[in-house]
Amino acid sequence: MIVVENVREGIRSIRANMLRSVLTAIIIAFGIMALVGMLTAIDGLKASINSSFSSLGANTFDVRNKENSRDRRGGVQERLAPPLELKEVETFKEKFNVGRLTLHTRVTSIAELKRQSEKTNPNVTLRGIDEEYMLIKDYTIEEGRNFTALDIRYNSNLCIIGSEVKKALFKENESPINELISFYGTQYKVIGVLEEKGGFGGNTYADRTVFVSLDNAVRIAADRQLNYTITVAIEDPSKMQYAIGEATGLMRKVRKDPPGSDLSFEISRNKTLEEELEEIGGYMRIGGFVIGAITLLGASVALMNIMLVSVTERTREIGVRKATGATPKRIRQQFLIEAILICILGGLGGVILGLIVGNLVANLIDAGVFVTPWEWVSIGLVVCFVVGMISGYYPAYKASRLDPIESLRYE
Repeated sequence: MIVVENVREGIRSIRANMLRSVLTAIIIAFGIMALVGMLTAIDGLKASINSSFSSLGANTFDVRNKENSRDRRGGVQERLAPPLELKEVETFKEKFNVGRLTLHTRVTSIAELKRQSEKTNPNVTLRGIDEEYMLIKDYTIEEGRNFTALDIRYNSNLCIIGSEVKKALFKENESPINELISFYGTQYKVIGVLEEKGGFGGNTYADRTVFVSLDNAVRIAADRQLNYTITVAIEDPSKMQYAIGEATGLMRKVRKDPPGSDLSFEISRNKTLEEELEEIGGYMRIGGFVIGAITLLGASVALMNIMLVSVTERTREIGVRKATGATPKRIRQQFLIEAILICILGGLGGVILGLIVGNLVANLIDAGVFVTPWEWVSIGLVVCFVVGMISGYYPAYKASRLDPIESLRYE
């Protein structure tokens, strides 16, 4: 009951010095707002990216040829793993039933495309794909359409071109749809144009690519061995490891790898985006902690100053309480509770502001979600409690050490 009475006394004291208490609470609120707001914005962006990982490639993994290496230690050379054959990847596609997948291969990166008197530089990438490739790789078709299953099945002489290829072969206001272009001695009808993606350091791979059906790519390559890649997309990130395990088992069976032997193929998961996001988020969290810590340091000094002033102003009250039987422990408790109450009130305001500001920032960058990071909210309130304890201890200790006789004489 004594603690409850001290809480009530703390509330009465806050009301009696409303302006001073509110200003201190606002300083604390800004510190917590900086901390919670920054972390909320980060979590909002991560939630948005996690919801669209499959379109960004972070929920995909590739099955491809194994990178061979030679180990000459002891005169032994590592067995070279044979490349994936077309029949093998097609068998895998037919039997694999976890997620969606696409088969694709790169024929060359030095193709030259022609149309009437126009031609491209010999730096166009020619890639063979199926009807799922554009969706899984998140390529947007700006004009025309994607390949259909019938296009792939009947090996039609159709192609989809990148934006740079369009600029090289067609005039600015000229539509390439249903127009004919030629490469490797065969004419192909253009059915689609990719949206410009751009890139860093001159890397405009998709913009400088022409896509044909997988069978067309095999025909163009003639007898040359192509490197086939299977890209598998999983909608639920929690099922990624299961899907990788299923793919590994099925491909071992297709390739007839002996039990216990090394894999004759590679499975690689695209984690680049996730890792980069986590690294950036780590730096932003550090920034949020630093900003919040500096603001809270200023708030704690201000709070300690206010509590010292409060002790001075209430010296006579402290003397009366001691004269009527209050122990130094109870006096310390009263002032500590008052300091903690101010911090908690400021912390609650800061949490609310932080959630609003953090989600506003995240949605300004098209996050499209509202998140409440309960972990960081809890940490923010605990920090407020600790700040209140630290800032209020010395004033509370000073109040508990006052002499009751001298306090009663204080004017």
